[in-house]
Amino acid sequence: MGGLPWNPLRSRDGRQSKLPLYENLNTPNKERDSNDSYDYSDDDEYSVTSSSPGTSNSRITSASISAATPIMSKRNFMVAGRPRQPLGYRLPNKVIRYLCFGLSSFIILMILTLIRASHNENKALAEGKIDRPASAPPAWDSYPFLTRYYGGIRNLVSFSQSVPEYPRSPGEPPIDKMSYVNNSNWKPEIEERSLPTSKEYIRYPQSVFQKAPEEFQECYLDKANKVRVPPIHYYDGRPNGFPEPVLGSYELLGLPEDICFERYGRYGPYGFGYSVRSGGLGTGEHGEKEGFESTWEKVPQVDWKGMDWADIQKRCYRANAARYKTQPPKHSAPHGFYINEGSTAMNIQARDTAPAGSPQGEVVKEKISAPAPGEESVGKKLPRTAVVIRCWDEYFWKEEDVMNVRSLISELVLASGGRYDVHLLVQVKNDAAHPIWADAAAYQKRIEETIPEEFRGLVTFWTETQMLSLYQGIFDLFARGPDLPVHGVYRGLQMAMQYFAYQHPEYDYYWQWEMDIRYIGHYYDLFTKIEKWAKEQPRKGLWERNGRFYLPSVHGTWEDFKQMARVQSEIGVTGADNMWEGVHGANKQPQQSNRGDKPIWGPERPKDPKDWFEPEDDPVPETPYEKDKYVWGVGEEAEYITFNPMFDPEGTTWGLADDITGYNTSAGNGMPPRRAQIITASRMSRRLLMKMHRETAFLKHHAFPEMWPGTVALQHGYKAVFVPHPLYVDREWPPELFARVLNNGKNGATGGSRTSVFGQREHNLIGLTWFYNSGFAPNLYRRWLGLKVNNDGGEEFEMTVDESKDGSSVNEMRGGEGRMCLPPMLLHPVKDVDLPVEAIPEDTLEIPESDPAA
Repeated sequence: MGGLPWNPLRSRDGRQSKLPLYENLNTPNKERDSNDSYDYSDDDEYSVTSSSPGTSNSRITSASISAATPIMSKRNFMVAGRPRQPLGYRLPNKVIRYLCFGLSSFIILMILTLIRASHNENKALAEGKIDRPASAPPAWDSYPFLTRYYGGIRNLVSFSQSVPEYPRSPGEPPIDKMSYVNNSNWKPEIEERSLPTSKEYIRYPQSVFQKAPEEFQECYLDKANKVRVPPIHYYDGRPNGFPEPVLGSYELLGLPEDICFERYGRYGPYGFGYSVRSGGLGTGEHGEKEGFESTWEKVPQVDWKGMDWADIQKRCYRANAARYKTQPPKHSAPHGFYINEGSTAMNIQARDTAPAGSPQGEVVKEKISAPAPGEESVGKKLPRTAVVIRCWDEYFWKEEDVMNVRSLISELVLASGGRYDVHLLVQVKNDAAHPIWADAAAYQKRIEETIPEEFRGLVTFWTETQMLSLYQGIFDLFARGPDLPVHGVYRGLQMAMQYFAYQHPEYDYYWQWEMDIRYIGHYYDLFTKIEKWAKEQPRKGLWERNGRFYLPSVHGTWEDFKQMARVQSEIGVTGADNMWEGVHGANKQPQQSNRGDKPIWGPERPKDPKDWFEPEDDPVPETPYEKDKYVWGVGEEAEYITFNPMFDPEGTTWGLADDITGYNTSAGNGMPPRRAQIITASRMSRRLLMKMHRETAFLKHHAFPEMWPGTVALQHGYKAVFVPHPLYVDREWPPELFARVLNNGKNGATGGSRTSVFGQREHNLIGLTWFYNSGFAPNLYRRWLGLKVNNDGGEEFEMTVDESKDGSSVNEMRGGEGRMCLPPMLLHPVKDVDLPVEAIPEDTLEIPESDPAA
């Protein structure tokens, strides 16, 4: 093996030998497949540079060169070069990881926070805790206000001669509103003003007292049977131009429409208009009063101090007990026994219930004087009805509330000979502070602290915790949030009424009434005519009519309305819920159709048979629907009477449509059939209330108070009737448009569709005289009482003419027509009416004359 000779004088920088060098692959020192690693270079181990052996190390021999130097240079692989280092400082990877983790956590936390905030806002909006943003004013806001509601008794004309300001036909020319004022019998140059004569309502030819007189023992306010309640007075005619009702009908129900009532004729008999010293309320002594003394022309003013309405009602019933059904005995609760039960216990009870200061013998004598069942006269016995007024213990009673309740008791109980009884169903809001269930003395003390003395005997207390203990196990949907539970006064109000009926089996019917309802007219005349009309209604098409508003100016006669409701229900009406039916791409199956509804004929059961409760007791139709000639149901007492339509809440925007619990809604059953009506004021039969009571207690079914009675009546086939009583509107609505707005639900009804007036469109009802949030009803009532509203009305308006005004609007009325006079109408809500009240006179003290010499 040969090689070049070694020259030690050769420069280190000499050129490398051009001869190829061969590498011995079979070196004896290392195996080929050895795992030993060698570090041949620095960081760039793939960069190889060929050099002469002499230039590497002077100690390397030719043998070692031949053994170590490859004959061919190693191949240089193309490898990406190392990136250039940034000029700034580079953060460590660990810090970068922490920063990325923190940024990601912040983003996720922000997303979750926004989701939570959106959920809370939607929940608050649904619960009404946040006002929705102001929207464009509704269409009715541009309609002018009607003015002739505020005419007075000096401008009365007969009903036949009056030209109503509203409604007007589309082709009629506009009316000059000054023409109504020019017909006034008031002349500015005449100082002495003449008034028509008021009359007693019990003498009115169309009143129930004249058309259907009853024979019974007259009821008095005192035990000596000497003090009578003065009758209310009315005036013939109406103020010139007074509008007609936009909804309902006087003629249909037999209510008087050709008369009107002013405030003294309506409330004068009950203490309005004379002083506290004389036994009155000390209010009503302001404003225009001419002719008000005619209210007490035949029957003198009553001194209302010291009245006990519970005792008055009992005496009235005992005097006429022979007219009514035998009362069931009151059984004591099964809570063990009392060892001294018997005559001694009865004497103790008589002693404890005797009025303070009255001898015990008088109580015993009254009990003995009640007629025995065997002495009752032979004939048809009349059912009795309880009128239950709902209230709460913290309610602030005012003089106007007192005279309203006095009128209710006098006109229903005394005028009917004990056919009605009036009760106060009062909620104790804080039974923790007032343990009324633990101590009878606490019960009585709370009554004395909160209820006027004359009404204390009418009170029945209830609490939310009591309802919770009675109706345990109800699944609470919290439809209005956790602050309004199902047993509370808002969502469980009907429970108290159910339990009241359970405790009072002596009544066949129960009117649920409210403290903020007022009636301009006679209560007994209203109740008897409503009950009679409801009794005459046939069942065929009844639920379909119940679900619609009746506008006589648009729908014509009642018979026309009945046929319209039948045709709309059977054939169907094009509306927002079915306007795209049959259009390609509307996601509707060809065989499906929303046109027409199956008529309701008999009970409407839930789909799951397990939700049926005691169905064997339910009434069934006598004949098929097609064969009935409007006969079934005529002469049958209504189990449920309402003052607003009973609408189907399914598909509507009403916020409480799904507040119904206890039913099986899974497995395709859906929501149970149900009906609702706004405002709980209604008449319910004992059978209906007991079915509601037992179904809530045993099957845990319940719904919102405005939906529960109608739902039970629908599912059990009970007769339910909506009474189209007269309602007035404050603005000049086009009648046809108003009818479309009100009956804008499914197939011409009020409910069953998202376009229903109940829900987001309830603002269209604010101008009516009967709705839960009506603004017109309280304003009209205050003006009628002689008060100012929005700086309009009052004493000066009633007595003085302002000829500078043209009568074109409410605030441009000239006035001087005297006290307002309204025809019979129901008003709701009327709250917090503050009447000017005289100061309670202090007892004058005798001050001795001073001694001149002192």
